[in-house]
Amino acid sequence: MAVSSRRAELGAPAPAFALPDVRTGRTVSSDDFTAGPLLVMFICNHCPYVKHVRQGLVELGRDYADAPIDIVAISSNDADAYPDDSPSELARVADEVGYPFPLLYDETQEVAKAFGAVCTPDFFLYDRDRRLVYRGQMDDSRPGNSIPVTGKDLRAAIDAVLAGDPVPEEQKPSIGCSIKWKPGNEPG
Repeated sequence: MAVSSRRAELGAPAPAFALPDVRTGRTVSSDDFTAGPLLVMFICNHCPYVKHVRQGLVELGRDYADAPIDIVAISSNDADAYPDDSPSELARVADEVGYPFPLLYDETQEVAKAFGAVCTPDFFLYDRDRRLVYRGQMDDSRPGNSIPVTGKDLRAAIDAVLAGDPVPEEQKPSIGCSIKWKPGNEPG
């Protein structure tokens, strides 16, 4: 069943995090990102919505690799119940598809809760002051709707932030699979 991201309070500060990178094992902290704006994406391996935009995520990361923006992905799914989302499988897929950004694993799911993430994919774009300016969809493409994955909504928000322009407050929510919470760990 598809879940929509919640309307977030624009202007909210970016939560701090320190999580292991699934490919290197190195702990990556929010303090490690100093380029300017920060895009945090909650993704996973098994969700058909993420699979649908996977190549678009790779292209987005490559297209902004030389821009003054940091991009990071986080997976918070319960790997015991969803082994495709285990750190080793996340690393395998990240290498296979060539994600040009770190992919971190949130085993306790506390980071997902701090961000208010509810689905995969879920996108959070913060400005240079680390204030939330965009929480919305990548674009209108969904599995089975024949609309090409372009990333137009997310890219427009990134381009506005990089240009120092305001991001429109009207934002369409992201739609995807619900984050797979561990039993008893569901957000309140």
